[in-house]
Amino acid sequence: MMRMMMMMMMMMMMLSAIQSSRQTHTPRMPEQSNDYRVVVFGAGGVGKSSLVLRFVKGTFRDTYIPTVEDTYRQVISCDKSVCTLQITDTTGSHQFPAMQRLSISKGHAFILVFSITSRQSLEELKPIYQQVLAIKGTVESIPIMLVGNKSDETAQREVERKEAEAQAATWKCAFMETSAKTNSNVKELFQELLSLEKKRDMSLSIDGKRSAKQKRADKLKGKCSIM
Repeated sequence: MMRMMMMMMMMMMMLSAIQSSRQTHTPRMPEQSNDYRVVVFGAGGVGKSSLVLRFVKGTFRDTYIPTVEDTYRQVISCDKSVCTLQITDTTGSHQFPAMQRLSISKGHAFILVFSITSRQSLEELKPIYQQVLAIKGTVESIPIMLVGNKSDETAQREVERKEAEAQAATWKCAFMETSAKTNSNVKELFQELLSLEKKRDMSLSIDGKRSAKQKRADKLKGKCSIM
């Protein structure tokens, strides 16, 4: 009897130590009310992580490393206040439906990525779009970008631009082709996504250049720019 009690006490101490370790070694940055959350979806291997890393860090990796879920933050200025662009790079696996639903419920904007070299990767976006529609109720006021990545691999193309544009028109969202490898349209992708937001006035400064129209708009009302 005494031995069983001692074993139970040891197990309780171990559980307590594990919980304490998790709290100590898995820090989670608190979400702020002014965070603007962008969620990136797509099948494994289409280049979701490569697009995000190219945008946030300016780097590109050739090796494919499966993602469970990574979050990146970029500080942007809006008027005289500071807010955070929070980008969630989701898993390409279907093993985490609860995590996927949570990302959708918290997201303000969505990037749906497929590879132009894989028609299957475009097909796999259809249930994700339907889930966004089911959770949000409507997508009319939600910025969504359909993105055909790996535009540099034209010899292996399976999805023609017109086909992707037709899908985007059906979903009532914007479309753009990108290449994380060559850094083609990466910043433009996020700039376009933010420009679709109607509730906030946001913008990314691309290469520090602004058109005369943008400069006039900046004088009339605040624009968000990368810091």
